[in-house]
Amino acid sequence: MKISDLLKIDTVIIDLAATNKDAAIDEMTEKLHLAGRLNNFDGFKKAILQRESQSTTGIGEGIAIPHAKTDAVKIPSILFAKSKEGVAFDALDGQKVHLFFMIAASAGANNEHLETLSRLSSLLMDATLRNQLLAAQTSEEVIRIIEVQEKAQDGDEEHTVKKSADNAPLILAVTACPTGIAHTYMAADALKAKAQEKGIAIRVETNGATGIKDALTAAEIDKALAIIVAADKQVDMHRFAGKHVIKVPVAAGIRKTDELLDRALQQDAPIYHVSHEASGQVAAVVGEGKFKEYFYQPLMNGISNMLPFVVGGGLLIALSFLIGGINAEGPIAEALSLIGGGNAFALLIPVLAGFIAMGIADRPALAPGMVGGYLAASGGAGFLGGLVAGFLAGYVVIALKKLFSHLPQSFEGIKPVLLYPLFSMVMVGFVMIFVVNTPVKFIMDELTTWLNGLSGTNIVLVGMILAGMMAVDMGGPINKAAFTFGIAMIDAGQYAPQAAVMIGGMIPPLGLALATTFFKNKFTLAQRDAGKTNYIMGLSFITEGAIPFAAADPIRVIVSSVVGAAVAGGLALYFGCTLQAPHGGIFVIWAVQNPLLYVVSLVVGAMVTAVMVGMWKKPIESKIEAGD
Repeated sequence: MKISDLLKIDTVIIDLAATNKDAAIDEMTEKLHLAGRLNNFDGFKKAILQRESQSTTGIGEGIAIPHAKTDAVKIPSILFAKSKEGVAFDALDGQKVHLFFMIAASAGANNEHLETLSRLSSLLMDATLRNQLLAAQTSEEVIRIIEVQEKAQDGDEEHTVKKSADNAPLILAVTACPTGIAHTYMAADALKAKAQEKGIAIRVETNGATGIKDALTAAEIDKALAIIVAADKQVDMHRFAGKHVIKVPVAAGIRKTDELLDRALQQDAPIYHVSHEASGQVAAVVGEGKFKEYFYQPLMNGISNMLPFVVGGGLLIALSFLIGGINAEGPIAEALSLIGGGNAFALLIPVLAGFIAMGIADRPALAPGMVGGYLAASGGAGFLGGLVAGFLAGYVVIALKKLFSHLPQSFEGIKPVLLYPLFSMVMVGFVMIFVVNTPVKFIMDELTTWLNGLSGTNIVLVGMILAGMMAVDMGGPINKAAFTFGIAMIDAGQYAPQAAVMIGGMIPPLGLALATTFFKNKFTLAQRDAGKTNYIMGLSFITEGAIPFAAADPIRVIVSSVVGAAVAGGLALYFGCTLQAPHGGIFVIWAVQNPLLYVVSLVVGAMVTAVMVGMWKKPIESKIEAGD
């Protein structure tokens, strides 16, 4: 199947009207919908935005490939759109995007469709094609350019760069992105093209939507000088034990090919060591990334999988307050409270622990992790106990995998269904009941008592610290640590910390939104457009909306955000505000004690950030850059 079979006249926009990212996605989605390619407009847009939240699809060179694989797609299709003025689309090189290829893949898309879509990424590596598309004046011309390029590419399917000498150095690579449609193949093609240009022998394995292609062999791995792993999802790593391995995001495989290949030739990377035989999910690179591999990544795995329970359950609790008052009185309010607080929230600690364990030792660790988490919750050890249970279960399973690796091959089938769950649950359960729960419960009780006893300056200081932490890295580990602490305190019946946490997370986007409104001469047109979106993101408690501003001007934006957030958090707790809903922003204001004073604190903090940024930044000198 050809690309031109999926890209048709009625899915081409020759002059995109949108000037910002959200509007561009709306316009392109509407075009697909009107062309009869979608079952559900909102469903497809949601899938596109979900993919964008994982990492930008603006790949540089003025190109973006927003894409999604979802049952909201009726007919697998490609949409082309060209913007003369360009759209700020979070491109990797910071430039505006002029060429868009929106890929709509159905949930049941067959391999032929997905392979056709992946070929598109290969074509876009050609600068000549990009220039031709930029110059195209009609939809028919766009289709003709693609058809000609496809014909030129036919018969040239050999991607391996050959070297005449048998002992020539060989570089291997693995590419993988979460969706497996575009970035996986663009990174592969970029590495191959640059390797050919530099005269380097290379083999690239792709972990895409159609599965693993061009899988690396043991002989190739043994011969390889180094391996480049450009991936945003888990790949099989244990096979690379003892080799120099360069681990980078998939985007680096597109944008930093020259640097990566030079590093590989020089073996400028640590030796990879696998900590267990079975799955290779936890492996440490000697001298690099131990904290991230052993602690941060499993913790983030647990928190990210816990968040839907936090958000959904928290909003249901807040809704029950709205309907039935602070005591959730009445059948509807009681039902909502039971669903959100009695059940969704009851699963928070088991889910957190289970997915922390799974992030360490893969699927066999999920069951003992959840059991350990449930024991922590029921035993009063709370979130801290859940964290202990998750890491304990993960490393217990790693130890069991290593221990059971010496068993005969005939035992392989019963390991995951009998040996791992039986022994891991017993070991984790006994440790939690007889060792962990009692001292951790004591710590949690003391912490809760201490927080309940705080007043005056002390409670203000707590509010300032927690709120400030939310603004430091805007969704990173410090932000997540503060958020997790707030959830833990809600679980312990202490609702003040989460009031500071949420207001701190709302300040950066709101403060930047206000700054772009009142200090227009300090921001580019694209930044002012992004500022409008940040009003909604800030009110919705989506701190990440401020990240593009922080990336462009880190010192001014981060310092101003932290100061504004600290002011808001301190004021909120000084006014006696508490919050029983863990998420939802201004839309759960009815779950706040002293809501009016909470809003006052929010406004004051946002204005502090806005004024600091506005006074600190220099005016945009170029009228063109400012959009005038």
